[in-house]
Amino acid sequence: MNRAAFFASLRGGAMFPHGFTQQQVDGFTNLLDVWEKHYFADPLNLLAYNLATAFHETAGTMQPIRERGPVYYFNKYEPGTKIGKVLGNTQRGDGYRFRGEGHVQNTGRRNAEFASKRLNEVFGLNVDLVTNPEKRGDPFISAHSLFLGNKEGWWTGKDLLDYIDDIDEDDAEDLREFINARRVVNGTDKAEKIGRHALEFEKALKAAGYAPRAAAAPSPMPGPKPIPRPPAAESKPVPTGTAAAAGGVIAALAAGWAFFSNLPCQWFGLFCG
Repeated sequence: MNRAAFFASLRGGAMFPHGFTQQQVDGFTNLLDVWEKHYFADPLNLLAYNLATAFHETAGTMQPIRERGPVYYFNKYEPGTKIGKVLGNTQRGDGYRFRGEGHVQNTGRRNAEFASKRLNEVFGLNVDLVTNPEKRGDPFISAHSLFLGNKEGWWTGKDLLDYIDDIDEDDAEDLREFINARRVVNGTDKAEKIGRHALEFEKALKAAGYAPRAAAAPSPMPGPKPIPRPPAAESKPVPTGTAAAAGGVIAALAAGWAFFSNLPCQWFGLFCG
């Protein structure tokens, strides 16, 4: 993908009317690097919607952010509250400890547990976001949580493939799909606004020449190793020319004599005592 063309398409538009800050460039670079290395076989429209989600959830910074507010604000997430039960918070202080964080707001103990499980299973990251909830804001881990979480439906039980296809359609149909896809993260909150962001990212990705790449075929498994043979007792040169021919005749006569001498004597009409 041509990154320069991607940025050029967005520069001066509704989302980036004054160009990009270095923070935004770094944020896009991280997200695109993770996508192109690990999600390269997925359709363009999935990436477009993920970038739109990140733009909205991070207030345009394209960097993982943490849900803001004083400690008491997160009492609504504490164990025993309606929201706290949904989030799987079980210990006092979980509301603040597991407040939303990342490119998409990973909130609550249950989501931290599930994200750890899937990131370790799929990518072998060996992370524990319950013991270390601040790791949800690590740019690399957060990018994976955004992409894999939206693809698998971690947040609401709905995933992007429930709403978005890989067919290149007109803007009206793509916008309809993008609007519906907001249910993957947060119902219908700001659904049209985020959908229109996704349209802009879709155009930029097309301008950049983005195309899914087929996953590489798995490497063939190595065959069984040959069993070592013991070395010959003595290594002799192979005869050539006349000597080789004479040796071959002698060997053939010897083999014939050995054959006939081992036959039962009854075969020759002889008395065998």
